[in-house]
Amino acid sequence: MQKSLEQGQSRRRVEDGRFLNGAGRYVDDMQADGALHGVVLRSPHAHARIIGFDLSEAAAMPGVRLVLSAADLRAEGIGDLPCVAVVATVAPIIIPSRPALADGIVRHVGDPVAFVVADTAAQARDAAEAIAVDYEALPAVADAAAALAPDAPQLWPEAPGNLSYLFRKGDWAAVEAGFAAAHATISLALVNNRVAAAPIEARAAIAYHDAASGDFLLELTGQGVHGIRDQLAQHILRIPPQRLTVMAPDVGGGFGAKNFVYPEYVLLLVAARRLARPVRWSSSRTEDFLSSAHGRDNRTEARMALDAEGRILALDVRTIANLGAYLSPSGPGSSTNAPGTAMGGFYAIPAVCMEVRGVFTNTVPIDAYRGAGKPEANYVTERLIDLAARQTGRDPAALRRLNLIADFPYRSAMGMAIDCGNAKGNLAAVLDAADQAGFAARRAAAEAQGKLRGFGLACFLETARGAPGEWAAVRFEADGQVALATGTQSNGQGHETSFPQIAADYLGLPHAAFRLVQADTRSVARGKGHGGARSLHMAGAALVQAMDAAIAKAKHLAAQLLQTEEAALEFRDGRFEVPGETRGIGLLDVARAAAEAGESIDAEIDSPLDLITFPNGCHVAEVEIDPETGLVRLLRYTAVDDYGTLVNPMLTRGQVQGGLAQGIGQALLEEVAYDAESAQPLAASFQDYCLPRAEDLPDLAVTFAGVPTASNPLGVKGSGQAGCIGAPQTVMHAVLDALAPLGVRTLDMPATPAKVWAAIQAARAGEHRSSR
Repeated sequence: MQKSLEQGQSRRRVEDGRFLNGAGRYVDDMQADGALHGVVLRSPHAHARIIGFDLSEAAAMPGVRLVLSAADLRAEGIGDLPCVAVVATVAPIIIPSRPALADGIVRHVGDPVAFVVADTAAQARDAAEAIAVDYEALPAVADAAAALAPDAPQLWPEAPGNLSYLFRKGDWAAVEAGFAAAHATISLALVNNRVAAAPIEARAAIAYHDAASGDFLLELTGQGVHGIRDQLAQHILRIPPQRLTVMAPDVGGGFGAKNFVYPEYVLLLVAARRLARPVRWSSSRTEDFLSSAHGRDNRTEARMALDAEGRILALDVRTIANLGAYLSPSGPGSSTNAPGTAMGGFYAIPAVCMEVRGVFTNTVPIDAYRGAGKPEANYVTERLIDLAARQTGRDPAALRRLNLIADFPYRSAMGMAIDCGNAKGNLAAVLDAADQAGFAARRAAAEAQGKLRGFGLACFLETARGAPGEWAAVRFEADGQVALATGTQSNGQGHETSFPQIAADYLGLPHAAFRLVQADTRSVARGKGHGGARSLHMAGAALVQAMDAAIAKAKHLAAQLLQTEEAALEFRDGRFEVPGETRGIGLLDVARAAAEAGESIDAEIDSPLDLITFPNGCHVAEVEIDPETGLVRLLRYTAVDDYGTLVNPMLTRGQVQGGLAQGIGQALLEEVAYDAESAQPLAASFQDYCLPRAEDLPDLAVTFAGVPTASNPLGVKGSGQAGCIGAPQTVMHAVLDALAPLGVRTLDMPATPAKVWAAIQAARAGEHRSSR
């Protein structure tokens, strides 16, 4: 590796130039000559039987080229959308069929019923509205706990009691022994509220079909093109994967929700083949709320055992996970495998167990959303330890300090080999940076004005890797540029800047010499996409190996060109040189000579790396509450985080702050709510679903205190999800600290003004209870 000139530098994103100048290339802006427009007819019912419908009027309307129903898909042999999550459940997981169009029964509001293709989007919408569907309404259920009741409506005959799976992990005997020896036991029931990813760019796609070759092309706003291609080809279209190309241009945010196969992609491909024309579809914002995967939505009962000194002896977590009406492709993993790696947080807890019941309801399916299970696991652990401090009369910081992991490597009770960290140092640093010592005076000043002030502290541990293994290639092109191809892809993170920073140091070439190739199954052979904060350490490790292989090939040729022994050459600053002599040749010159000789120094690597990294940190939030209205104002937020080696600190800080904004949104504002009786959605637009705005956020002060990891050659730890993992409990602890003098013991997210005001009124009346 060359002397570091690029890595560690806060270089501005090169891709921002085109974004800020309106030159970004997004699916909805792309030209597709002769393209038709598709519109999905969606169910207005949460649960209903389709008695029949008449497509003839719609099919005869001006501009309409095709109307598809479930029967048409069956006739063409189109397969169901798959659930590919591998989860070791107690009994075999129940995976009901999920056709691209509802076949006989609709199971959530927004379930696709028919697909209309016309010359214009307006014509397609008019035709879709003209389809008369005869529904027989059925009883519906939106809450997962209610769906387990004996008299609950049944969604699937093959899933009695609406139960898809029972998952267990941990040493149950050790946990029971810990509780038997406990000096104090802390119990808590809580809700991790359902949220929507709500990226700035809603889902969209364009499908093409070549009748001569039989090949398909799908351009979409997505996060993992290879996974989407393989599922569409193998499970649904039943064609070889090489006959389907999937590409993603610039992507306006994903947060997990764009990683999956959706019904619309299937319908577009079928329509393009039927009509021999490109067919495009763009989701409206309401459609996005009613059709894109949601996140979280868990109900949990948890216990924590402490000894007389306050050391945690055991943790027992029982969760009911709402899965929605169908199993999304990776949905079960978000409540099982993913939280199982992080349960217990960054604490030395000798015994941990967890149980999860996955439940079907008449709601939009759940899948991975930023953090995917790690936010839920940390939220449970941190809420318990904060409550333990209050109930045992201990300082929340001191109780954490006593239990934080201090000696590394450390193997957690859930089997994670945590290699490094400095949690106790970060805890001390964040309390100092947040001016804990001055909080009493700030609280007194707030009370003098009739306000409640709260100080919230929390720690977090992420287990970052996503899917194991990654592919990368280095290609020396005729124009002198070096193409870096990776199997991961950016949907806003800044990969076009950070990956060239790594390559510039390794190959000794300027940053401008590189271009990133991504998100195209034609030019990227394989890949696991982006998810699980995996890109930098998985693709970065593969890229380093590919560059090493390219240098080795180039060194062999350079020795021939310089007429010297290969072992005598050194590679530095982009050149092969003979030490002590003036002879040398540049890497790009070697690449050019190789091309002239009909050879290549290009290299590609399939890296088997499967090691997890463990980003972690300590956060503090400070809030002020108006007791007369329940309004919560977040005044200060401070974080001290460990992401190992930083390639670009400015991009890392931006990633963390974006995650913090989403975690703060979940804590204070965001919830996809459903009516309990009808399962009708109560939040299907930004009039009903409140994202945090600039005025809702204070300065998000993020400090880095990284301990490099040996789990990958770069020493990096994933940073993309961490803010979303650390913020919810930090903010809620501040809210509860502010409300504690009134006797409010617990409150569930989101801490909206109405909910906080109701808790205050109940406490004043001496009858406070949980808000749920």
